[in-house]
Amino acid sequence: MTLLVEDLLLLLLDDESGKAVLDGGGLDTVLGGAVLLELALAGRVEVHQGDRFLAPEKVLVSHPSPLGDDVLDEALAKVAEKPRGPQDLVGRLGKGLRVRLLGRAEKRGLVRKESDKVWGLFPRDRWPVEDSRHEDQLRARLSDILVVGTTPDERTGALVALLSAVDKAHTVPSGLDGGGRRAVKRRAKEVASGAWAATAVRRSIEATQAAVTTAILAATITSTSSS
Repeated sequence: MTLLVEDLLLLLLDDESGKAVLDGGGLDTVLGGAVLLELALAGRVEVHQGDRFLAPEKVLVSHPSPLGDDVLDEALAKVAEKPRGPQDLVGRLGKGLRVRLLGRAEKRGLVRKESDKVWGLFPRDRWPVEDSRHEDQLRARLSDILVVGTTPDERTGALVALLSAVDKAHTVPSGLDGGGRRAVKRRAKEVASGAWAATAVRRSIEATQAAVTTAILAATITSTSSS
């Protein structure tokens, strides 16, 4: 079974070109968010809310036992170092994760690595799809939620919330016109704020979604002001 973060990465790659549909910083941030949510879904971490001015929310380990996956267990150890806010953690957990996950996907035969050079000078790796069966099934399940209105489970709901945070939920179903894309975006926001998850998980989803959105916005503002 693939991780939530691995499924998210597949959805955020263009199947033909092998390029990410998000810029590098945004992709790393949302991947970090997916790892954090995977830990929450597994009951390993919880978001503890406090006064947002005097005692802002922190992510704490609620169950320290390892999960048996090196990506998740290293992330759990990072959370356990000390209490940190969700925005801090999504950045830390996403660092270097993309290449690592792409390597795992390549070993599973889901993508293939293609290397070339931009303008004949700058090395570039791309990861077009090799076997799309898993991703096709994933997109079909998500399309049922986003277009048909099927009720999500915690895992698919978390995935929709992450896609909504980076405004990419509308890229999951195929063949949508402008009105269809707008409807899917609205549905994704409804799912992200829905009552389909247990209270602790829902709190983690809300905090992670807000952290991803804020981190990407802050990076965009910084990049714009420095250019």
